[in-house]
Amino acid sequence: MLELKNISYEVSAEDLQTGSKEIVRDVSLTVEDHKFVVITGPNGSGKSTLAKLIVGIEKPTSGKIYLDGVDITEKNVTERANMGIGFAFQQPVRFKGIEVIDLLRIASGKHLSVVEACEYLSEVGLCARDYINREVNASLSGGELKRIEIATLLARGTKLSVFDEPEAGIDLWSFQSLIKVFERLQKKSTDGSILIISHQERILNIADEIVVVSEGRIANRGSREEILPGLLGTPSAANACTYLDR
Repeated sequence: MLELKNISYEVSAEDLQTGSKEIVRDVSLTVEDHKFVVITGPNGSGKSTLAKLIVGIEKPTSGKIYLDGVDITEKNVTERANMGIGFAFQQPVRFKGIEVIDLLRIASGKHLSVVEACEYLSEVGLCARDYINREVNASLSGGELKRIEIATLLARGTKLSVFDEPEAGIDLWSFQSLIKVFERLQKKSTDGSILIISHQERILNIADEIVVVSEGRIANRGSREEILPGLLGTPSAANACTYLDR
């Protein structure tokens, strides 16, 4: 279980050159085990910063972060990864000279057989024989890279997988394929918790819980049945949700 207690994050005046700015403001949030949670809100609301605070890319100005009761506030990205927190970037990293099977082996921490590696690729809807020996380079599309990145999180066996706007930079067809992957992961959420930063309706529609962030604070939270109708039915919905799949 992930717990954020009174987390705030401020960018210093030196970094901004125009005075300090509080990006995340006194956020307390719990992500229960085996849940699929989506954090949404307008652009600039602090969603991606919150993801970076959770995985350790940034450190909070104040507050505490706990994983399974252990204080991880001062732990770095590597330490959090070793404890079971995985992170998928908006733009997955390309590794020239490294094949997909190598990446899966690195993620799992063991020498996966080809059969084992192919199982992870199949989980994310890729034909294993077409990808297992491909280089993780520019020859792969954005959608392919995102699915391979998800496969590495599966291979790692994370307690908490964090995705920062996985729909960014991919075409409609790839987005629809990605939704199918998340639907499968949602059905298998007993394997670990999933936290996605997104404003896409189809991703929101498969969440167990939706957290709405506005101006660095949690404005609302609840089940999708409680939260989604309000997002879609208010004048501000256009600011909170854009619909790639419509």
